Amino acid sequence: MSIEIIRQHIYISGRVQGVGFRFRVMQFANQFKLAGWVRNLDDGRVEMELQGEREKIDHLFDILKGDRFIVISHYEADLVPVRHESGFQIR
Repeated sequence: MSIEIIRQHIYISGRVQGVGFRFRVMQFANQFKLAGWVRNLDDGRVEMELQGEREKIDHLFDILKGDRFIVISHYEADLVPVRHESGFQIR
């Protein structure tokens, strides 16, 4: 069984600013050894790229959906090319 490494470019809508969303994403991305970045957008959405094992990215979203302060009402995720990158940052 091979491990599939993917990179997703994601836009998230809902109650995702002013609730610690970016910090939580960074915390779990580091815990799960995911690479990428996250930033707030002026329109209230959050944009991010996550790279790593698909299962770990899915698990990160499951945790965020269960957070009592965060509300994800909509998200769009597209696969983008994997990059030679390590670490995760808040932009």
